[in-house]
Amino acid sequence: MAQRYNFREAEQKWQSVWDRDGTFSVTTDQDKPKYYVLEMFPYPSGRIHMGHLRCYTLGDVVARYKRSQGFNVLHPMGWDAFGLPAENAAMEKNVHPASWTYQNIATMREQLRAMGLSIDWSREIATCDPDYYRHEQALFIDFLEKDLVYRQDGWVNWDPVDHTVLANEQVIDGKGWRSGAPIERRRLAQWFCRITNYSDELLEGLGTLDRWPPKVRAMQENWIGRSEGAYISFAFTGDDREEALRVYTTRPDTIFGASFCAIAADHPLAEELAAGNAKVAAFIEECRQLGTSEEAIQTAEKRGYDTGLRVAHPFIPGRELPVFIANFVLMGYGTGAIFGCPAHDQRDLDFAHTYDLPVLPVVVPADQDPASFAVGDDAYTGPGALANSAFLDGLDVDAAKREIIGRLEDMGQGEGAVNYRLRDWLVSRQRYWGCPIPVIHCNSCGNVPVPKDSLPVILPEDIDFESAGNPLDRHPTWKHVDCPSCGAPAERDTDTFDTFMDSSWYFARFCSPEADQPVNPEDVEYWLPVDQYIGGIEHAILHLLYSRFFMRAMRDTGHIDLAEPFAGLFTQGMVNHATFRDERGEWLEPQSVEQDDSGATVRRDNGAPVTVGRIEKMSKSKKNTIDPTDVIRDYGADTARWFILSDSPPDRDMEWTDSGVQGAFRFVNRVARLVMENADALPPAGTAPDGNDEASLKLRREVHRGIADVTSDLERFQYNRAVARLYELTNVISTAVKSVSPDGASLREALETLIRLIAPMMPHLAEEMWHTLGQSDYLCVVSWPVADQNLLVTDSVTYAIQVNGKLRGTVDLPAGVERDAAEEAARAVPNVAESIGEKDIRKVIFVPEKLVNFVV
Repeated sequence: MAQRYNFREAEQKWQSVWDRDGTFSVTTDQDKPKYYVLEMFPYPSGRIHMGHLRCYTLGDVVARYKRSQGFNVLHPMGWDAFGLPAENAAMEKNVHPASWTYQNIATMREQLRAMGLSIDWSREIATCDPDYYRHEQALFIDFLEKDLVYRQDGWVNWDPVDHTVLANEQVIDGKGWRSGAPIERRRLAQWFCRITNYSDELLEGLGTLDRWPPKVRAMQENWIGRSEGAYISFAFTGDDREEALRVYTTRPDTIFGASFCAIAADHPLAEELAAGNAKVAAFIEECRQLGTSEEAIQTAEKRGYDTGLRVAHPFIPGRELPVFIANFVLMGYGTGAIFGCPAHDQRDLDFAHTYDLPVLPVVVPADQDPASFAVGDDAYTGPGALANSAFLDGLDVDAAKREIIGRLEDMGQGEGAVNYRLRDWLVSRQRYWGCPIPVIHCNSCGNVPVPKDSLPVILPEDIDFESAGNPLDRHPTWKHVDCPSCGAPAERDTDTFDTFMDSSWYFARFCSPEADQPVNPEDVEYWLPVDQYIGGIEHAILHLLYSRFFMRAMRDTGHIDLAEPFAGLFTQGMVNHATFRDERGEWLEPQSVEQDDSGATVRRDNGAPVTVGRIEKMSKSKKNTIDPTDVIRDYGADTARWFILSDSPPDRDMEWTDSGVQGAFRFVNRVARLVMENADALPPAGTAPDGNDEASLKLRREVHRGIADVTSDLERFQYNRAVARLYELTNVISTAVKSVSPDGASLREALETLIRLIAPMMPHLAEEMWHTLGQSDYLCVVSWPVADQNLLVTDSVTYAIQVNGKLRGTVDLPAGVERDAAEEAARAVPNVAESIGEKDIRKVIFVPEKLVNFVV
């Protein structure tokens, strides 16, 4: 009886061998082409999940494939280890965040190792390690000296549950991105990165990222939000104010349709009015509770407060416009003030209807009469000609914009301008478990950076989590220091960095993780940019945009000569699973249900009926998760990897099913049997195939076609197609072994090629079978097979012959055969002739090189 493949033994053996020999450790080598593949590093929550399994499997296929092509491959791993979950766990479980984090790292490291990833573990980093974050602090000081960061007192997004401020990008639908709590507005002194300094460069750089998904580039472009418009100054009337109200608009062409002006609740004028008017103050406070997201503003009722102030229309003598404080105007965009043209902006129109303000159309569609055209409940935002606009009448929108801007500039009441939706990145957080901000506040000297030779500023270990808020702020000793400049008593900054600061440059640190500076220039010049970055599309704005800023800031402070950190980006889909509920509507785990003899889904423990719900993203809340470690334990890492790759295109969502895993497991064992049952009968390793018989040539053609197809699929990230092609090749080899008897050297070539092609996907099985075939080198360092072009040129093609779409036989025909000859040969196939009989052939479908289908 043939030996059985012991996946547990094989996987443990080869993982130990790779670790012992440092197989995947690399160094900078200018004589070899480099390839840097990186998956977004995980947060150490304590368990890997199916999203990790999919992401890291995809990356490992890239790494192993590129290594076999002769590249010097950097494939590192680290931990995004700061953040609120550790701090919350400290409060809930009475453990220190560091203990909780490092224990989780140790657990997850072993789980990832069990996947057989070709990781250079010698480069492992954790962002909570002072050896890492001291360099982040040094970078911040360099940014501060270059005026790329600044501290400012202003209104910020406050999460009332997590007790910290959030950047605009971390407010999702008006709620905190982690807590889900409605965001409040508070006024605090905070640190900001000047990401807006690079607005144009970040926007233009998207045009060079041709290996990024178009969707991600579009998301960043929309977030940066470049708009061309004009600043307009509206003079106050009936008031002794000398300073005009300055607004920004993208539609200066609609100025003759203006019926009001509005300012944000945070506008200096609004704050001035609130100081002496309780009703104004109350309305402003109401606005601050609304939220800051575009969706919240879009869907909320448009409300305003008439300040009683009036401004003069710049082109209509005697026309005055009321000035409102409005809940749909944000201080963070433009000047925090607008003019409202209700006919051509939906928010303005809703506001005008609420406060009975005039609605005058000034842009009229080409097929409408200006005298009768009116706007009802929907603003008109399309193209047209100007009307009711004095000297602009008859112009199209673009021409009208140019004309009005020119007139404003001549009058000294405005100018053309470019504006951006992007705001500077707020990086202060009022939490303990984060990188301390290396600044000391002195009453005499102001904000003084910590001297670099005193870095790192290390978090204190004796922390009190009993009270809400920032533990560093109430620590009895840690924050009290002397000023580095004057020696007077001073205080440390008690905020810590947003964790996105930690992840915005970690990929650069991987290039030289032991360097005594943030990066070693020689190493980053060699390794960067990352050739293939892999992760979820949910990071399209936050992490990816911040990283692009960070590289530019590091470039401008002399650390690196690079603007774009990631040359290629791939965003994988989610892993889904069916959901289950019991009779009470409670969620059930997949492991607790089964199918009974009738095929009904029931509880495993008592046979009670179970309702099968929708297939959804795996989540703890709905209990539809599968633990990857259980799958690896029961079926092996190669099985898990193979199923992950085979189910669907990697950029789309996939469904995890027990039947799919079991099918992958059967294939693993099938490949192993195919090799083990034939290995002893093969000629020695290295024997070149020389058989010229038909069976051997046919097998070799299929093998080399498989090489070409799988190579093409791997290059294009079409892993599920590569898997399908390998299933086909396995079938071909199995059939050859059973029935056509190719020569031994051709069979060896076929088996060795199959193993080499599956190696990036199922590395343990491949390595074990490679040695079963008598090879002595490690397969992971063997070069990728190259298809023999002569064997890809075939003299004949196998056609499938169908009748009414049902397969009735096959026939081998010369390559390039004419249609008539193919039809004649197809008719002669016995089953085909019998199926057609005396019936009339209504149509013949001919697909060159593939099939002939008779429709009768």
